[in-house]
Amino acid sequence: MARPQPGIFAQGTRSHYHLEFDLRDGATDAAICAALGGLREPSVTAGGSNIVVGFGPALWRRLRPDDAPSDLADFEPIDGDGRRAPATQHDLWVWTHGTGEDVELDVARAVVVVLEPAFQLAAEQPCFVYKESRDLTGFIDGTENPPVEEAFDVALVPDGQSGEAGAFVFTQRWVHDLAKFHAQSRPDQEGTIGRTKPDSVELDDKPATAHIARVVIEEDGEELELYRRSVPYGRVGELGLYFLAFSADPSRFTKMLHRMFGISGDGLHDHLTDFTTPVSGAFYFAPSLDALDGILPSE
Repeated sequence: MARPQPGIFAQGTRSHYHLEFDLRDGATDAAICAALGGLREPSVTAGGSNIVVGFGPALWRRLRPDDAPSDLADFEPIDGDGRRAPATQHDLWVWTHGTGEDVELDVARAVVVVLEPAFQLAAEQPCFVYKESRDLTGFIDGTENPPVEEAFDVALVPDGQSGEAGAFVFTQRWVHDLAKFHAQSRPDQEGTIGRTKPDSVELDDKPATAHIARVVIEEDGEELELYRRSVPYGRVGELGLYFLAFSADPSRFTKMLHRMFGISGDGLHDHLTDFTTPVSGAFYFAPSLDALDGILPSE
């Protein structure tokens, strides 16, 4: 039985760092795999950090065509109802999360150094857990997340399928207009989200355009769940959310986005998109440890 990357499910970490890389021109398979093998180095793994690695579709097919699911594809921009989700696809994504900002900065720097021979840094975003896992809007984030004991079934490709124990990954950075959001009354804020602000109780009379009304999708009586690991980021001049989700089926991402951006056929969009704007978007594949072992140099 293949083993998933444990950092996908590791809980309790408050400091996060996301790195995205482009492949250097002319990088050979040997150079790529040697650079990835450097992620095992003590300078990278020290400090109790979790590291998760995701590959852009083209790169994973190049390195492990036998482990690449047929529906693995680049993220395409979404346009609809006056809103747009841009595509900023890169070749490699590395997520490190652990005990503190200082540790994660050191780990992120070490990751960049060991990957440098084959990859160049294209984007980086440090993030953090805000209060008791709240978004910067003040609402608790991730209430709909499955419990960890169910998350494996939600996030991982089933055994026996191509890419087994790997996970489809969707990353998307959102920039909030908090002044606009907080200019609403609290009842209006709660109507935008679909939950109460203090304790995240679902509203009985939530609007059809409420966030959770758009992203909680049921088909044939079953919810199309995602395993979310989103965290806020920001400085005074820009505040937002780094959305991160894992799924055994990438079509769940697309269905959710179509409902959010008003192109699912019912004429409605997610009211939360009136207050926050996506500025990036990419699909990756986080393969199993066994698949990774198949490309990395022997220790």
